[in-house]
Amino acid sequence: MKTYLNVTFSSEGAKPSEIINRLRSLGFKPVMGDHDMVYEWANSATEEDSLWFADKIQATLEGFKVLFHIETLSD
Repeated sequence: MKTYLNVTFSSEGAKPSEIINRLRSLGFKPVMGDHDMVYEWANSATEEDSLWFADKIQATLEGFKVLFHIETLSD
């Protein structure tokens, strides 16, 4: 399973490099294409795992004035 993340930055928020570094600390990797970053799950994720991870992403980005969109898909 993979969780894809798209981030919309704000000129009034934190620097993109700072936000990317925070997301890397969660295990995300930058990618080129339709999405900005990807997290590759070691095992299959449940709906609860996905929701828990979304909460963790939100907590990590709180106060940085960014919007994000996630999509978790099975391979």
